[in-house]
Amino acid sequence: MTAVVPAREALARLKEGNRRFASHERGTDPFLAHTPLSELAARQNPYAIILGCSDSRVPAEIVFDQGLGDLFVIRVAGNIVAPSQVGSVEFAAARFNTRLVVVLGHSQCGAITATLEELQQPTENQSRNLQAIVDRVRPSVEGLLATDLAMDPSELIERAVRANIQTSVDHLRHGSPVLEQLIRDDGLLVVGAEYSLDTGVVDFFDEGAGG
Repeated sequence: MTAVVPAREALARLKEGNRRFASHERGTDPFLAHTPLSELAARQNPYAIILGCSDSRVPAEIVFDQGLGDLFVIRVAGNIVAPSQVGSVEFAAARFNTRLVVVLGHSQCGAITATLEELQQPTENQSRNLQAIVDRVRPSVEGLLATDLAMDPSELIERAVRANIQTSVDHLRHGSPVLEQLIRDDGLLVVGAEYSLDTGVVDFFDEGAGG
């Protein structure tokens, strides 16, 4: 049986991988498997779970300079947390003994911008599927529109992105009995992170709960 990678060690690996990426020091093909493909075909042992945005500019394996089998990646517009995403995190954490979950948002997120625009000027006959994404983002950003931030679009989006990441982190920490037990008893750590499209740097925050 493969040894469990503790959450703090997994976090350190991600930080070091992002440092290599942002510094243009990547020395290997990002899809190079550290485990032989024949072994990966029979099993997987990802050391971190990444719940990230679907944005084409933020592929987790690349921005963290990791290879095949290293990360269990779940991607959805706006890195929202709905039942299927929670179930995917539960599956990986329980099945593979993965002890780190990262909610990875990013600057200038289109899903956040679209939600703010929809709240300010609702669209007629909005697709119910797109509306479902807006409805997931809404609770974390709606209150910001009632502040002075509404007069500063760039600052509003910046704050809304971070607020949405934190909401997803809180949902995973407190919205799943399975994950709550893993946090309490087995060292699971759920953290938020924001990727900068401008610099390539991932800023991790709120790292204190669990682990």
